[in-house]
Amino acid sequence: MNFQTVIILLVFAAAVFYVGRMIYKSLVTKKGCGTNCKCGVDFSNIEPDQTAR
Repeated sequence: MNFQTVIILLVFAAAVFYVGRMIYKSLVTKKGCGTNCKCGVDFSNIEPDQTAR
């Protein structure tokens, strides 16, 4: 096998791995909270009658 063919195969394998990893991360659910659920935010020091500015 040519050296150039080996390099092209390695680049192709890296691209397939990258795309596969992106697809896997988008399909697998997270174990923790969802995004923007604010369950980890501490609201204990905010008064309920304050309005947003």
